[in-house]
Amino acid sequence: MLRGIVGKDQVVSQILSCNLKQVDIRGISTSATLLKHVQAARYKTSKKGDKPLTYEMSGPPHTIAHIKSWNSWNTCNMLDGLRPSETAVEDEFIRRFLRGTWHNLFLSEIIIKRQHNIIRIGGIVERAIHPRKIYFLIGYTEELLSFWLQCPVKLELQTVESKKDVVFRYI
Repeated sequence: MLRGIVGKDQVVSQILSCNLKQVDIRGISTSATLLKHVQAARYKTSKKGDKPLTYEMSGPPHTIAHIKSWNSWNTCNMLDGLRPSETAVEDEFIRRFLRGTWHNLFLSEIIIKRQHNIIRIGGIVERAIHPRKIYFLIGYTEELLSFWLQCPVKLELQTVESKKDVVFRYI
């Protein structure tokens, strides 16, 4: 490209002309977006059509706040809300603690509602263990979470006989 001894002005002009040629070759193309291949938060269909979905899982993700509901209810994410990051971490801690304590008993998503100083936790639980153990786990969970989070925690659970009672449809 550069041959022989040339001045600074000639080198700069040659470099600029090369870059301009590349810009001419490379164009910007735009097209309308087609939303036909959206796969995020959607469940794949099985070949036999025997994959169970609950009511919450069966709705598409763009219907959250229209048909579906949020899994966490709080006002921290509003403009000038207090403690948004701490609330998100606490919600994740609560979900992991419940999944570990109530091992394979929760059949639905864990719903967390914060009202003033009270945290209410809801969900659907399978009746796979004796009712006395369920009552113990409710008290155990409420006491530990109340101590760790420094606010009253209430568990509002519904029980069902089997997993088939929660299935909304099969895909």
